[in-house]
Amino acid sequence: MPVVLVADDDADIRDLVAFKLEQAGLEVIAVEDGQAAVEQARARRPTLAVLDVSMPGLSGIDVCRMLRADPVTAGTLIIMLTARVQDQDVEGGFSAGADDYVTKPFSPRELVSRIQALLSRTPA
Repeated sequence: MPVVLVADDDADIRDLVAFKLEQAGLEVIAVEDGQAAVEQARARRPTLAVLDVSMPGLSGIDVCRMLRADPVTAGTLIIMLTARVQDQDVEGGFSAGADDYVTKPFSPRELVSRIQALLSRTPA
């Protein structure tokens, strides 16, 4: 079963995303900041990470770059989930190594669909 890491400092969003992913049959690790995301990614090696861009301490962009630079987590699929919608923000997410970029407010159903689409293209 794929493991999805969800990192968002907003507890309501984190809990909603985790709930929807669990309903879709995925195992979820939910954390509230970037440092915890890096630690859990290295320890648990999730298949995919959903990262909020704006978190205290390490941002989602920082986490994305760290995961891409670490051989243990370099293959983790990454979706940025953020309220930052300017072109330069989107470009920054993809430049950091994100596989997808979803803006808030977002449809939980669409997010789950995007995650499932990415997972379906990944060898087991």
